[in-house]
Amino acid sequence: MPVVKIIEAIASAPESFEDAIQNAVSEVIKTVRNIDAVSVKDFKVHIKEGAIHSYGVICKIPFGVEEGS
Repeated sequence: MPVVKIIEAIASAPESFEDAIQNAVSEVIKTVRNIDAVSVKDFKVHIKEGAIHSYGVICKIPFGVEEGS
């Protein structure tokens, strides 16, 4: 029976939400295999001196657990 685990990753980027999501995925794939989707749980912008400073996301990332792991 396949088992799926879900982790949360928090990431940010100075240019866009898309870049923030890519940063989350890029870090997670360094140590986790079998990722086939990303669900963005929350979006937020960080404000500095009255302007958007960076874009942040909280992502849920499910991945399949290999047998014997």
